[in-house]
Amino acid sequence: MSVRIAVFPAAGLGTRFLPATKAQPKEMLPLVDKPMIQYVVEEAVAAGLDRLTIITGRGKRAIEDHFDASVELEFYLQERGKWDELAQIKTISDLASVSYIRQKEPLGLGHAILCARPVVAGEAFAVFLGDDIIVADPPCIAQLLAVFERFGDPVLAVEQVARDQLSLYGVIRGSQVADNVYLVEDLVEKPAAGAAPSDLAIIGRYVLTPDIFPILAETPPDHRGEIQLTDALRRLRERRRLYAVRFNGRRFDTGDKLGFLKATVEMALARPDLAEAFRAYLKSTI
Repeated sequence: MSVRIAVFPAAGLGTRFLPATKAQPKEMLPLVDKPMIQYVVEEAVAAGLDRLTIITGRGKRAIEDHFDASVELEFYLQERGKWDELAQIKTISDLASVSYIRQKEPLGLGHAILCARPVVAGEAFAVFLGDDIIVADPPCIAQLLAVFERFGDPVLAVEQVARDQLSLYGVIRGSQVADNVYLVEDLVEKPAAGAAPSDLAIIGRYVLTPDIFPILAETPPDHRGEIQLTDALRRLRERRRLYAVRFNGRRFDTGDKLGFLKATVEMALARPDLAEAFRAYLKSTI
């Protein structure tokens, strides 16, 4: 079963990065010189997904502008012979065809995914959370798609996480059915310390089937007024199988300031044009 659609929830307020996110989307904060959302869009494109939908909210217009053509900027760069910069800019607008849906209120991840229902139109689809930047070959989502094509059921990405950190995540209980593949038997959202059913935490990549939408529509909000995807997945698991993939790759959690700084350093050190000088600077500073 081929999957072509990718959904990117990007309507959050980014409050953990205030004041930087007061007037710009958190998703546009750069890791070196590339905004975070471009990393996840490039992952989708590398895996062959070609129908991309970004769920935005008020104040997120910069995301749309970023993936759009910029005639004035392209003309400026061309006139001045800045061919490398021109190629970079044109590559961004040529990445894929992107559509946008406005989430009018920040009512949780489940609600953001529900907003994509009109464009999914009965097909399976992938979901990317931009806080999780994953460096992997093959791409993380491609690893999930391979399992989806094998079993035909929804697939979640999971990662082993230290026990004292599990209360920050959704956590699965499952039985291993293949290398790094688990049949999900239960999901717990942010379990209390010592109560987690395993050390496998759900990470921001999913391959979902359209039967999640009526469940999301019926899922009551939590105490914060948000519709949680984990609650809907637990109900979906009662009706069909769910699988989880412990992906091969390295994840950077850019959802908090320390994780963002770590990702920035690692991305800079992976750049041939920056690595040597930046490494020398870090050594001199430390």
